[in-house]
Amino acid sequence: MSWNVRIGINPISWSNDDLPSLGGETPLETALSEGAEIGYEGFELGNKFPKEPQALADKLAEFKVACVSGWYSGMLAEGGLDDEIERCHAHMAKLQHNGCKVVVYGEVAGSIQGQIDTPLAKRPKFTTDAQWQTYAKKLDAFGEHLLARYGICLAYHHHMGAWVESPEDVDRLMAETSSNVGLLFDTGHTWFGGTQGGHSVDVVAQLRKHVRRVVHVHCKDVRPQVIQTARNDNWSFLRSVLNGAFTVPGDGAVDFRGVLTELHQAGYEGWLVVEAEQDPAVAPPYQYAKLGHDTLRALVNELGAR
Repeated sequence: MSWNVRIGINPISWSNDDLPSLGGETPLETALSEGAEIGYEGFELGNKFPKEPQALADKLAEFKVACVSGWYSGMLAEGGLDDEIERCHAHMAKLQHNGCKVVVYGEVAGSIQGQIDTPLAKRPKFTTDAQWQTYAKKLDAFGEHLLARYGICLAYHHHMGAWVESPEDVDRLMAETSSNVGLLFDTGHTWFGGTQGGHSVDVVAQLRKHVRRVVHVHCKDVRPQVIQTARNDNWSFLRSVLNGAFTVPGDGAVDFRGVLTELHQAGYEGWLVVEAEQDPAVAPPYQYAKLGHDTLRALVNELGAR
């Protein structure tokens, strides 16, 4: 008996969209060929992928990999639902054409995640029940639209520097929304988001609370000492990345055996995506992508054999 999950990767290991200086010169074809050779079944999208739906399908088919999903920069924290529905069409149609079942929804309105000189402490926060409820209502309606119009589930990406960063933020978002809003569980952002005042979060316990809402998983490992320094010295998100806060599964402190066991027991059957923002000059992409893949593959095979 095997476990019906697929292992994919984000091209950020080769080139970073938020910091083009990291791997900006690396062709898309390098990432696709190396990822396919390692054994990844699919890729999440990045800025170097073709924008036209069929051109994207043709490029992925060239390397025999699937389209896992793609990041969508949402603006619902400050914008209106109708504008979002209109603005998202080209992206969602592209994902639909390429067989995607989820979209990575990242809230960028008011976010500081892309500002290298803005400390994480200055991230936006909802401070009233009314703000949370208004936001949740728009997300619910948007998620309902995506399912009805495109057959795509909204996978909400909790993210450093954004409105929903901490485990408590995730708890509140899940409590305020319905199943129209799925959770993208990111192991690295869970750890980082829960590191406050010298304390860290239990990633497996946090997953257990919301595992029934999880529709997509980013497998990102962490270097705890770097993260603690980032907190103590009030770094920005991008500065934390540059200093090595994240790495691939098998190279950090996250209990991936525990994470994958929770997902397996809950019947999760989606993608496990290696996504680790690192400087490719410091962390050679092929070497680290292979370590991440092989770490997850061994655990998936082990759990599937039980």
